[in-house]
Amino acid sequence: MPDAIASALQTPELIWLIMAISAAGLVRGFTGFGTALIFVPVAGQYLPPADVILLMACTGMVSNMAILPKAWGTADRREVGALVLAAVVTIPFGIWVMSYLDTLTIRWIVAVVAGTTLVAVIAGWRWHGDLKQRGRMLIGGAAGLVGGMTGLTGPVVIMFYLANARSVLAVRSNTILFLAALDILLLINLLFGGFSNPQMIWTAGVLAIPYVTTTLIGQALFDPTKEGAYRIVAYSVIGLAVISGIPILD
Repeated sequence: MPDAIASALQTPELIWLIMAISAAGLVRGFTGFGTALIFVPVAGQYLPPADVILLMACTGMVSNMAILPKAWGTADRREVGALVLAAVVTIPFGIWVMSYLDTLTIRWIVAVVAGTTLVAVIAGWRWHGDLKQRGRMLIGGAAGLVGGMTGLTGPVVIMFYLANARSVLAVRSNTILFLAALDILLLINLLFGGFSNPQMIWTAGVLAIPYVTTTLIGQALFDPTKEGAYRIVAYSVIGLAVISGIPILD
């Protein structure tokens, strides 16, 4: 075990990963999403895509223990279940696509997806159609595909699902529950797909400490009446992460 921990501490640019996951935890704690938009562009500069996704899934599962109980009681579990069911089908395909793309291509995809999501959200764009069961299945499937390919599980949900939720609290609870399920599905598919990396498992354990801590802080700060202030903070942090991850700026 000491050797494993020592190996984890040798992870490339670990200090930047810790800073990124800490900021991501704070944002996720008071919004329910944003972890991948912050962490993936930063981590992708130093680690292969499969390792980035594995870190996202493992640290996410740990943080979910802190915020999932409260969200469980207020989430629409039947609605979230439809999203998860579709993601079950598409996550393996997303991981398969990821395995055939080079790291630079994945980084560009991450930059485009994350950047487009941020611009759309800041501009106030949302899909305002009437989401029925088929729409939820499409959204869940798209989230699973993009998540399996890049680790970005949230963007599709942010743009196409959140606008149809009934309140800020419903948005937060449903998103937390859905992303928690995707973490489990991603981890299972990575392990059975041969993408497990023992060093990254231990690195996830190291990152989980600041992540859970800042997630709890963010959750404690959450106040539905201050949504505007939360958005400004979240958008600023996400923007910095996206810019830092653009390959041409290396």
